Amino acid sequence: MTYELMQEFPQRRSKRVLGATMNLSFRHDAIQRRAGSCAFGLGFLFALSFAPQVGAQDMSFDVDEAESAGSKPAKPAGKAAEADEEGGAEASGSASGSTDSGDVLTELTKSTHKEDEAGEGGLPREKEVIEKIYAVQRMYVVRGGRFELAPSLGETFNDQYVTHPSLGAGLNYWITNVLAVGVNFLWYQGIESESKLNFSIRRSTRLAVPITEYQLGAHLNFTYVPIYGKFEMFNDAIFQWDAYLIGGVGMLRTRPVAVIDPAVRTFDFDWRVAFNAGIGLRVFVTKWLTVFGELRDYLYMEKLENLSVSLSNRSLESTWIDQNSKLTNNVTVQLGFTMFFPFTFEYSYPK
Repeated sequence: MTYELMQEFPQRRSKRVLGATMNLSFRHDAIQRRAGSCAFGLGFLFALSFAPQVGAQDMSFDVDEAESAGSKPAKPAGKAAEADEEGGAEASGSASGSTDSGDVLTELTKSTHKEDEAGEGGLPREKEVIEKIYAVQRMYVVRGGRFELAPSLGETFNDQYVTHPSLGAGLNYWITNVLAVGVNFLWYQGIESESKLNFSIRRSTRLAVPITEYQLGAHLNFTYVPIYGKFEMFNDAIFQWDAYLIGGVGMLRTRPVAVIDPAVRTFDFDWRVAFNAGIGLRVFVTKWLTVFGELRDYLYMEKLENLSVSLSNRSLESTWIDQNSKLTNNVTVQLGFTMFFPFTFEYSYPK
């Protein structure tokens, strides 16, 4: 029994060693197969990674090729080539780690621009034209090129010994909207009178103040309107107004009044050169009718009665007039209304 067991034991041991050896060889074959498949997979991935670069190199060309391509119509590329190029661009973009958002915005802008240019039915859309807008309100009245007729009443403002009320009429032509040239005519004779103050002083003290009498006046005037505006009255109506400067030159026909020796002396009217300057305010009732107030000073050199009387020769006329002329200011307040002709007007704008 012992001998049989001893012979069987080596046989069993040899079988175990043989089985282990077969097991190791099988595992070695499996490892080699796995290594081969891994090497094949790595080679396939390596080939795929180089595929976009090859496509990108095919798209490069030099200047000669570009000129030759420009003379000949380019052949459309296939869908597969376009797909490879798009895949290569996406791969290069993802590899660099940045995204180009400008291309997307450009495409959106182009599409929107094309839609804007195309109108209904494929016709081109009309382009919008920017028009000039005037933010300043139009003037209530246009004076340029119109005539102005202005009747008025005047009263002396600065002489307490004699008053020179007048009836006046003016005619102006407006060269521009702010500048006018015109004439005015004043009539005094028969309206003016000596003040009660002068009569009382002469009667009580036997003292006389030499005074003058006016007959008429005619003047050439220039009018300038520097400012204008509007105001509200009674919280209901809005009135337009303007302030103007006026000045000119003309003639006054005057004569001294005999108060020193009225029993002998008499005087005739004579012409005097007179300058005038003043300011005025005009309020528009309508676009052709206004009311105005004016303060004007008429300056001239006046010949007054001689205060001395020659007892030897009272009738000698050369002794009646004082040889020294006196600068006289006739400050007058005038009130009246004006009418513009024609009654209507049209606005014109710069082109």
